[in-house]
Amino acid sequence: MLALAAGHAWAQSPPVEAAAAHADEAKTLDTVQVTANQLGTVTEGSGAYTPGTIATATRLVLTPRQTPQTISVITRQQMDDFGMTGIDDVMRVTPGLSIVTYDSERTEYYARGFPVQNFQYDGIPMQRDSAYSAGNTLSDMAIYDRVEVLKGATGLLTGIGDPGATINLIRKKPAREGLRGSATLGAGSWDEYRAEIDVGGPLREDGRVRGRAVAAFQDAHAHTDHYRRRNEVLYGILEADLDDGTLLTVGADYQDSDPRGSSWGGIPLLDGNGDFYRRPRSFNNGARWSRWRQYTRTGFATLEHRFGDDWIAKLQLNHQVNGYDAALGAAASGNPDPLTGTGVGLWLGQYVGKTVSNAADFYLSGRFRWFGREHELVVGGSVSRKRWTNTGYSAPADYPLQVPDYRTWDGDIPEPAWIPSFANDDVTRESGLYLVGRFDLADPLKAIVGSRIANYRSVDIDKSGIVVPYAGLVYDLSPHLSAFASYTTIFKPQSNQDEQGRRLDPLEGRNYEAGLKAEFYDGRLNASVAAFRLEQDNFPQPTGGRTPSGGIAYRALPGVRTQGYELELSGQLRPGWQIQGGYTRKVARQSGEKISTLEPEDQFSVHTSYRLRGSLQGWTVGGGARWQSSTWGSIPLPAGGTVEHRTAPYWLLDLMARHEFNERLSATLNVGNLLDKRYYTIFDVYSTYTWGEPRNVRLAVTYRF
Repeated sequence: MLALAAGHAWAQSPPVEAAAAHADEAKTLDTVQVTANQLGTVTEGSGAYTPGTIATATRLVLTPRQTPQTISVITRQQMDDFGMTGIDDVMRVTPGLSIVTYDSERTEYYARGFPVQNFQYDGIPMQRDSAYSAGNTLSDMAIYDRVEVLKGATGLLTGIGDPGATINLIRKKPAREGLRGSATLGAGSWDEYRAEIDVGGPLREDGRVRGRAVAAFQDAHAHTDHYRRRNEVLYGILEADLDDGTLLTVGADYQDSDPRGSSWGGIPLLDGNGDFYRRPRSFNNGARWSRWRQYTRTGFATLEHRFGDDWIAKLQLNHQVNGYDAALGAAASGNPDPLTGTGVGLWLGQYVGKTVSNAADFYLSGRFRWFGREHELVVGGSVSRKRWTNTGYSAPADYPLQVPDYRTWDGDIPEPAWIPSFANDDVTRESGLYLVGRFDLADPLKAIVGSRIANYRSVDIDKSGIVVPYAGLVYDLSPHLSAFASYTTIFKPQSNQDEQGRRLDPLEGRNYEAGLKAEFYDGRLNASVAAFRLEQDNFPQPTGGRTPSGGIAYRALPGVRTQGYELELSGQLRPGWQIQGGYTRKVARQSGEKISTLEPEDQFSVHTSYRLRGSLQGWTVGGGARWQSSTWGSIPLPAGGTVEHRTAPYWLLDLMARHEFNERLSATLNVGNLLDKRYYTIFDVYSTYTWGEPRNVRLAVTYRF
């Protein structure tokens, strides 16, 4: 990706008088070099909580105001300020995103009423549906410049997926000038220790070859009993200017997650009497030997060539392995008797396998003149292949499956002598061609129109010629304010089965969105308000029964509709004061009945930081607040029938403070869940719940060189 000087100057300067005009205030801002490439503006070093340009929606490099869909971006600065070391940390603060926790190793993200399983890495789609593997939700943030979350359907580039949102993780890139780096040591609650080193820069004096390497190691216990996880991350990237217009990029990353005491499922929601079964926040339903080791190995390459100033061709290749070695045991099934602790059984299983994914994307992008106006065009294609291999093991028939007394459960049971029981070997292929143009219809009016023709083939599904249209309009009401509207669709084959073992028909979704977007201070502050409606057919809903093979059975619901609105503000309110926050309201219904209730209907989040001045110069202070409304699900009663179980709405508060001792050395303190709020998420499919993390403290010291 060619690093080009962007026409932005990001701010840090002494405060101006309150009576100064906004234009005068902008002129006082110190200039910070900002670079951009075909993926958008690099946020590292900008000090900003908002992006400059992005390309997740259409491959067109546009500002947020020019993009006719809602998009939230968590920048490198915000991640550093609030100690976001994992992707779960990022999703918790992203406006409109919510998390449902299955167990210690698995979380599910939701947006606009639907699970989020569309992931991209530097714009390359890599879906998160790897069986027996959390995969993308274990991603460490040490290697990423920013995380972009595009709301609504994104079928133009992904083709296959869900209509809620797409998460695009943009990797760090090497600098063209000056060798630079940093080393960070951190410690936190429950014996958490973390180390990071990040170094990069030109490898030749002329800067035509550049490299960067990142390594991170974390060893952490948790607020739950007998649980520990070690994470290792390695990342390397090389960029080489083959000539004045051609750039070659190659890189790889390695991520390991090695836990002990892994839970599987959560705590039973109801006791034998049908009442809420309260256990301490430290309770762990996993056996002491239970483990869910997972790893990711990724190699990628990009070749990019510029034809003068107007056109560029780009080829991207991505190879990824999501592997796992899980030997799991947990006390999770049943409803414990409140007096004797009986009535709970064990879940046992071992699974060893991996998903190997290969993806390629090629496109040609540029500008052209037509009817006296300048327009933009992107034409491209992509192909991917994914192979999942797995071996499953079960416990011997004589292994005891009942827990004598759940009240005294501490996970101290022997590991079974595992017996091979089944194997899987599945291949999925996807391909597609896409075309999108941005047309300058009039000085204030731009239209983005395109389509993708997608093909999908798996073990028992063969679909070709799937047409996925995209259309958007942006009308400039003023130099700072635009109105927008967009329509797009998405298509997703699914593996869910009904009670007869028949695979459900593919999901088909449509996304309508309209609203206003504003930018101020040359793009340093962005705001948006949008109303949306998503429609989906063949939405899977658990029936409460089982498939012939013993899996969870689903039925396909037609006409699922989600409606709502989102408000978001991100960027600089004044020099040194950064903010990112938003409010989301959504309601999902099918035939008048509310569904998708495991995620809240109302959410609010805001995180902000301020660089102090004068005698307190060198200090940055900040905080965050998150609120969500009640969630609920239908839970089977021990005596038959169901009951609606609701969680209580809750607030969570966070604090941060950083002191820069000099230009090289700094220390950052983060406090999460400041008021030690007790809260939990439920998972109605398992009829379980999981406690949220109590108050926690982290201190990190960083040295830059």
